[in-house]
Amino acid sequence: MCGRVNVVVLCRHLEIDFSTSQPPAITALHSTSMANSEYGYVRNFEQWDALPPSNWIVVRIDGRGFSKLCKKYDFEKPNDKRALILMNAAAIEVVRSLVDIVLAYGQSDEYSFVFHESTTLFERRAAKLATTVATAFTAEYCMQWSSVFPDKPLERPFPTSDGRCVCYPKRKVLRDYLSWRQADCHINNLYNTTFWNMVLKGEMGNAEAEQALKGTVASDKNEILFSRFGINYNNEPLIYRKGTVIYRAYDDHNAHDGNASTSDGKVADPESRTQMEKERKKRMKARVVLEHVDIIGDAFWDARPYILAAKRGEEMHE
Repeated sequence: MCGRVNVVVLCRHLEIDFSTSQPPAITALHSTSMANSEYGYVRNFEQWDALPPSNWIVVRIDGRGFSKLCKKYDFEKPNDKRALILMNAAAIEVVRSLVDIVLAYGQSDEYSFVFHESTTLFERRAAKLATTVATAFTAEYCMQWSSVFPDKPLERPFPTSDGRCVCYPKRKVLRDYLSWRQADCHINNLYNTTFWNMVLKGEMGNAEAEQALKGTVASDKNEILFSRFGINYNNEPLIYRKGTVIYRAYDDHNAHDGNASTSDGKVADPESRTQMEKERKKRMKARVVLEHVDIIGDAFWDARPYILAAKRGEEMHE
């Protein structure tokens, strides 16, 4: 009786071909597990959003409703150094936690995190990369708030950030993107520095100052700052004029010289799983450095060719 019941149950779950003298052939198997239930078809509605290979991935985060945040907590104008320090502190922790990030650049309420072109993190899925970076940054920003603004308790609604992924197929294009963000930092800061000095020190209304600056170029703004307020813009802090660059530095000069070898003296295969794991550990141990420097010119990149190297352990070549 028991054997008969087992056969019935088996036949209900297997489609068996009894038309030949050959052993029964299983043509289909219908699992009754939860993962393959009748509702599993809804997975087909999820779009696969893996980003193309061999592209540098930039995840750029922006503060949501940042103008309201500045007003609510009375940030200093034109720049609140403490607010920038908090942004940088949050970004450092994001870089530390995600070793495939080779560089981050930030200014104002935005940060760009550059993932190496060979990254396979989250199978290069755009949504996961963007949400991971945005949520990690937001969490750090909120958690570290009290250490930077002890006199301004954080209240709901808490600061949040949105994120997006953009792919850049060549290092030159990636560098142009970073140059664009740093040029934007300079343009915006020069305008804001001039505007707020006209309002706060020149006792002009916001609309009046805005009207006065219409059609002006950089030299005009520099002249206004120097002639009216005695400010030489070139002497303004670099953190305001250049923004912030975060990257990994290696104390061992040979850590990325491309000459890694195995115990028998042979050159190690950079694509091998063992070598990739060694490189990952090196990146975890590397110092995370924060600087306010020019990244539009070549000097920064020439001094650190490993940052945009095609492969770990190689120098940068297009």
